[in-house]
Amino acid sequence: MTGKRALVAGASRGIGLAIAKAVAEAGARTVLAARSEAALEKQAQALNDAGHLASCVKLDFTSSDSIRKCAESVGAVDILINVAGTNVRRRFEQYTREEYNHILQTNLHGIVELTQLVGAKMITAGKGGKVIHIGSLMSLLGIPYLSVYAITKAALGGLTKATAAEWGRYNIQVNCIAPGFILTDLNRDMWQDPEMARWLAGAQANPRMGSPDDIAPLAVFLSGKGSDYITGQIIAVDGGYTTTAVWPFQPPATS
Repeated sequence: MTGKRALVAGASRGIGLAIAKAVAEAGARTVLAARSEAALEKQAQALNDAGHLASCVKLDFTSSDSIRKCAESVGAVDILINVAGTNVRRRFEQYTREEYNHILQTNLHGIVELTQLVGAKMITAGKGGKVIHIGSLMSLLGIPYLSVYAITKAALGGLTKATAAEWGRYNIQVNCIAPGFILTDLNRDMWQDPEMARWLAGAQANPRMGSPDDIAPLAVFLSGKGSDYITGQIIAVDGGYTTTAVWPFQPPATS
């Protein structure tokens, strides 16, 4: 990705930080964006110290003004990776209007605004580009107590397909990564329950929890030339959860 400029929105920790590091290591001039400027500056400096090219910019997806300033400050980019997201686990009927609005703004509306601004610059530049959204298993199926989060992630899947169709004529590929059960700060407490670990071990082909480093390689691939003929896809990185099931049955031994 030498000579390319990448903006990773939501890069201060977890999946976003892992992707930002991997994209920078692949040669892109990488801009790390998030609300926490201090954390971003530390990570960007570490990448520069390691011989990569990185900078940072403040971005708050709950503020249209912040989104506009971010898009203006970074200028034209070749790669946009939208990672930022939040979640509240609740019974559907118990979500408050405030929780609903906050999740929708952070996980969807803010991403739509940034993608419009950055995508318009890609089209004007005429050099093509890559847009990668970080969706979720909720982009593909339903799990209890995640209904509002699911609204946003399913919408990102739809946005991926529609903009891929619309922007393909400009050589802009748009894809969505759907991470499975990845251990991050958003879900760490939930996975402390031993029952959850036991359940996961029997729920998918690969019995282990995923990590942000399991997501980053696909983001790098979708950011590079190798994905030029891949667009409009929702690609699960989930240990097989959406496609496999396991059971305790074992066939009898043969002599």
